[in-house]
Amino acid sequence: MFNWEGVSEFVAVAEKESFTAAAKQLGISTAQVSRQVSALESRLATKLFYRTTRKVAVTEAGEIYYQHCRQVLDGLENAERALSNLQSAPRGKLRITAPTTYGESKIAPLINDFVSQYSDLAVHCTFTNQKVDLIESGFDLAIRLGKLEDSSMMAKRLSSRRLYVCASHDYLSTHGEPHLISELEHHNCLQGTLEYWRFQDNRQERNVKIHGRLNYNSGVALLDAALKGLGIVQLPDYYVQEHIQTGELIALLTNHQPSDEGVWALYPHNRHLSPKVRVLVDYLHEHLD
Repeated sequence: MFNWEGVSEFVAVAEKESFTAAAKQLGISTAQVSRQVSALESRLATKLFYRTTRKVAVTEAGEIYYQHCRQVLDGLENAERALSNLQSAPRGKLRITAPTTYGESKIAPLINDFVSQYSDLAVHCTFTNQKVDLIESGFDLAIRLGKLEDSSMMAKRLSSRRLYVCASHDYLSTHGEPHLISELEHHNCLQGTLEYWRFQDNRQERNVKIHGRLNYNSGVALLDAALKGLGIVQLPDYYVQEHIQTGELIALLTNHQPSDEGVWALYPHNRHLSPKVRVLVDYLHEHLD
């Protein structure tokens, strides 16, 4: 078992460069600090300080020992802080960013339910499809969809989303239904921000370049065009699932449906999350479909 006696006193003296100042910080007598440090030096068989009537200076061995002790004490402080945070209710302001449509349809209702439980919490939520810099913009948390880019942020998977290729009865009755990925080149593919659609072909992810007469940077606009029979679209489930269930849209090329994509919570790389972020991330993970 490690003997902790004298370690706190040693660290305090090393940082204050004074036995008297260290004693004041620790709330004990200078004589007690001196005894503890002397006992520590005897136990280690190492001189930790140069002492003069004017100054206390750390020896080379003392500096090495101090660096290790400081890390240990920091770890203990973080452990206590983590337990304290675990018992604390969310409070203060929480700034969140999320993609527009997913945020409006999935995140906002859950945040509203969450806020109703914590009267000391204020949430400022920004819906945007731009990938903002959390640190630079002052956000505590970001919701991101799909494949994550390399980042210094921490990430937790909250849920998943599924991509569907689909079209209306009117479009298919006029233009026919594609049964092969290659047949998409003969159809009007409603294009979003990407020039390709994702598929799974022979158990491999495959990006297929598509062409069409309509191009929107809005999933809502693409959905409207598909419902009006203007073409085939590939959109995430939260846009089209309800319309597929009602029969307004027909799911196509289901044998080539790509793997589900992640829905992620991103937050700055802190050793311990603040209660407001930690509790919200856990809440979203529990309640997102």
